[in-house]
Amino acid sequence: MFNSNEVLETINMVEREHLDIRTVTMGVSLLPCIGATAEKTAQIVYDTVCKKAENLVKVTRDLSREYGIPIVNKRVSVTPAAFVCAPFPEKSALIGKALDDAAKSLGIDFIGGYSALVHKGMADYERKFIATIPEVLASTDRLCSSVNVGSSKSGINMDAVGLLGKIIKQTAQLTKDKGGFGCAKFVVFCNAVEDNPFMAGAFHGVGESDTVINVGVSGPGVVQHAIEGVRGADLSELAETIKRTAFKITRAGQLIAREAAKRLNAEFGIVDLSLAPTPARGDSVAAILEEMGLGSVGTHGTTACLAMLNDAVKKGGVMASSRVGGLSGAFIPVSEDIGMIEAAERGTLNIDKLEAMTAVCSVGLDMIAVPGDTPASTLSAIIADEAAIGMINNKTTAVRIIPAPDKKVGDEVNFGGLLGRAPVMPVHGESSEKFIARGGLIPAPIHSNKN
Repeated sequence: MFNSNEVLETINMVEREHLDIRTVTMGVSLLPCIGATAEKTAQIVYDTVCKKAENLVKVTRDLSREYGIPIVNKRVSVTPAAFVCAPFPEKSALIGKALDDAAKSLGIDFIGGYSALVHKGMADYERKFIATIPEVLASTDRLCSSVNVGSSKSGINMDAVGLLGKIIKQTAQLTKDKGGFGCAKFVVFCNAVEDNPFMAGAFHGVGESDTVINVGVSGPGVVQHAIEGVRGADLSELAETIKRTAFKITRAGQLIAREAAKRLNAEFGIVDLSLAPTPARGDSVAAILEEMGLGSVGTHGTTACLAMLNDAVKKGGVMASSRVGGLSGAFIPVSEDIGMIEAAERGTLNIDKLEAMTAVCSVGLDMIAVPGDTPASTLSAIIADEAAIGMINNKTTAVRIIPAPDKKVGDEVNFGGLLGRAPVMPVHGESSEKFIARGGLIPAPIHSNKN
């Protein structure tokens, strides 16, 4: 239960410090939906999602009003669609359309799970499914897609990595009129988790229950305000301040998650502790790092500050909830964080530094725009680098990158809303094509042999 002081603190966090529940995401299993034909399966998928999530928007609105905490996004994640499409992979787009239609009928923001798990190898049906991703992302509005290409146990599937560089280029071209927007709905993972509530990478894992509620909390502004109050403190005290603040944020998330699950007749899954920024000033992870003492995010010391922030957030969060999961930490999406945007525009933040930061934060290279003429092999090499960090460090890493059509370094793409705007950042000009062309599997690290 909340005491009166906690209630007052929460009200202040909401009104002045941008506290919100970033998303309530319902996970829905599609495994019972496979029919005799693609057309029949698409109809069952549509009906199932609409039935399971029919009250999601209403319940979240009611909870937001009753508890006075904004709930920004209402989302659904589903079983990786490649499994459902396995009998008819050439017609996978029908399932994609059914999912997008369901999202529109429900009035939710996004639906995730047009996904494939190919971290050790690609079956023929999975290769055909992946080939449909550009078309499906270009022809739908709310559907998100992801592919898992590696894990600490299996290594990295470089055949898939090489293919996905081409898939990203195709997606950008098919959504050229929107600045390559389709790529903003597509993520490549290493060590993908089954209970992530955040888009674009959410999917409902095959190890999950039939229907689950996962909640993502967010509070960069709250953390920034808290550490502003201890200026001059040493780093130990700063870490304690962040831990106490994360505890309070997570308590709010757990309250909403449990109540939403009860009202929606679903299982309570997890609370994801991730600090997820927005383009609004005062709601920035970069601003937290700069308040910790950096002249600009991206300068020397950035990785150390981010490591401490991420660790303190997790330590505070796990004390507040026994159901912590998802990604949990700090997101660093360039286009969605005003501080990251401005640092990239100044040139103090580049892709190499972002890659180093991903070794200690929640996910990876997120919402980064690069020149439209970037070769597919370079995109694949960027994915391989990020997957290697995840594989070796036994953590989730990801790449969401936009080769912005007809854009060059110094230009900008603007997606609006929570997706924000992205300055086009430079990539290395030297070729990685021969490396990517080798294909095969990067073996799992020696520490994966634990049994």
